[in-house]
Amino acid sequence: MKGFMPQRLHPLMSILLLIAFVAMGMLIGMFAATVALKLGFGYSLDQVAQIMQTPTDFPEGRNALLIYQGITHLFGFTLSALVLTKITSRFPENFLSPRPSVPLGLLLLSGLLIVLIMPANSWLIEWNANFKFPDFLEWFEKGAKETEERLKVLTQYLTQFDSVGAMLFGILIIAVLPAIGEELVFRGVLQQELIRWSKNHHVGIWVAGFLFGAIHMQFYGFFPRMALGVVLGYLYFWSGNIWVPILGHFMNNGFTVLMLYLQQQGAIEIDVESTDATTWPISLASLLISAAVLYFLRNTYRRLPSVPEAGNPVSDPFFRNEP
Repeated sequence: MKGFMPQRLHPLMSILLLIAFVAMGMLIGMFAATVALKLGFGYSLDQVAQIMQTPTDFPEGRNALLIYQGITHLFGFTLSALVLTKITSRFPENFLSPRPSVPLGLLLLSGLLIVLIMPANSWLIEWNANFKFPDFLEWFEKGAKETEERLKVLTQYLTQFDSVGAMLFGILIIAVLPAIGEELVFRGVLQQELIRWSKNHHVGIWVAGFLFGAIHMQFYGFFPRMALGVVLGYLYFWSGNIWVPILGHFMNNGFTVLMLYLQQQGAIEIDVESTDATTWPISLASLLISAAVLYFLRNTYRRLPSVPEAGNPVSDPFFRNEP
């Protein structure tokens, strides 16, 4: 299929194709997940539909729902983005990672940054969780809170781990697959096309971050997710390597899953699901350290050798000397 389409479509056309591919991927993924649950657990189509609503009514409801979500996400995000780049670019690897590799130390520090910034981000989490709407939007606030509470109960159910194996399976579904798929879609394709369209990397990064927060359909977690998307967006822009935001995304989700497991085992007392802000000295230290790390990463990534324009088949915004 390589070369099926012009190498550089208009950015709007690329974004519309991305939406179409994700929608088709989700439909194919739901079909594949239903078949998997039929083969693995013997569930009928009606039972699969019931599991989506009340998984607690089934003895294997938790694992079945995780498998369903994992397969759907794999097709809807990861495979959709990869297929799209495959048919629209002669060199999909260069499109997703204009800089093929980055030093291991910088990659690991980029991932560590996402953990370091968590205490500072807790203030944004608390503010968002307690946001009050004006009276004329009371209907929206009520619906948003009901959705948040329903998803909170579902998340608590899905993250009850009674063994190391269950925890590792949870990390695969909750951390690994979303990190790869969502970064391919939101940073690898969407952000690049928004930058190419607007000719301003700040616009592309912030709009992609906004959409990343919005797609989760949870207002009371929107702003922290948007902030995460923006940080990952700048890391991708500076590094030019898709594995940098993938690792950062994985650290965010995987660290949370690990902390939940340790809390359930009584190894720690930290409530990682709390929406309360951490103490201001810890948050201030987190903010200052994170800002210093961001500054270091930005300058260090910019000093790495650029990919020669003649050898790069992608119209590459990553290596311009943008302010």
